[in-house]
Amino acid sequence: MFKNKTLLITGGTGSFGNAVLNRFLDTDIKEIRIFSRDEKKQHDMRVALNNPKIKFYIGDVRNYNSIDRAMRGVDYVFQAAALKQVPSCEFFPIEATRTNVLGTENVLKAAIANKVKKVICLSTDKAAYPINAMGMSKALMEKVAVAESRNVDEKDTTICLTRYGNVMASRGSVIPLFIEQIKSGNPITITDPNMTRYLMSLEDAVDLVLFAYENGKQGDLFVQKAPAATIEVLAKALIELFESENEIKIIGTRHGEKLYETLCTREEMAKAIDLLGFYQIPADNRDLNYAQYFEKGDVKTSALEDYNSHNTERLTLAQTKELLLTLDLIKDEIAAWKER
Repeated sequence: MFKNKTLLITGGTGSFGNAVLNRFLDTDIKEIRIFSRDEKKQHDMRVALNNPKIKFYIGDVRNYNSIDRAMRGVDYVFQAAALKQVPSCEFFPIEATRTNVLGTENVLKAAIANKVKKVICLSTDKAAYPINAMGMSKALMEKVAVAESRNVDEKDTTICLTRYGNVMASRGSVIPLFIEQIKSGNPITITDPNMTRYLMSLEDAVDLVLFAYENGKQGDLFVQKAPAATIEVLAKALIELFESENEIKIIGTRHGEKLYETLCTREEMAKAIDLLGFYQIPADNRDLNYAQYFEKGDVKTSALEDYNSHNTERLTLAQTKELLLTLDLIKDEIAAWKER
């Protein structure tokens, strides 16, 4: 599918962009364009990879002209640019809106104008029943993407979405924080021991996006089924893997945090197509015929429940340790810790 094609990754210097590069650099893809606003990270990536297939574009998705220039001649787009840290977005919701909502609109309009074949927009479980600014901005981003998909011919540009849970060991996530606390001998701080989170690897996230590329129709949202663990189990698993004696300190729920995360709402489950390891949720393409909203309902929806980190497969302590040991970061950190 990607042979001799050009791929653009917005926010390409982040964890997801690096995972995509690791997957694609040794394939017969023609060119990968990294679009971001951080010149230092682009420089570090350029020096570390030193690969002529990678082209770098400084710009910001908030600026249509900069993304339009980078989009020329592109076949496929991963829209990964986002503000995604919950506390930051909570205190600066307008900034989250400018990047996550208006920035995505710029990416989609530039893709349509340049006849890009397919765009995959990356979303988050926090967009389902959102209670914080980050989730709200991502939920609105999803609505923008579906709305744009209604107004473009699928033969010209196909717009799809993926929604995934916590990506283990990604930048700014809780696992690197716990590791740093273990190494410094400080207590591991957890918000609520019963809080559950999905556990996905970066490879899982890339698999989900590639699945969407291969199977997505206009306006589709794809979700990958994933296991979950409580925050307490995750902390205990890391303590045992590092053979440390750090205590666990409960600090209480932070700004805008949920007890559990939802990947598919109850309303989405009513129309979700079960594809074994994935859910495909077709776009709601009803028009503004109000009878469909006020006179016709859906009895099936009332009998369903959402798909969330409380009712998905729950990992035991042993299973969580086993999953963590599949991550290179964990293996490298444990090796370094034991050699200290």
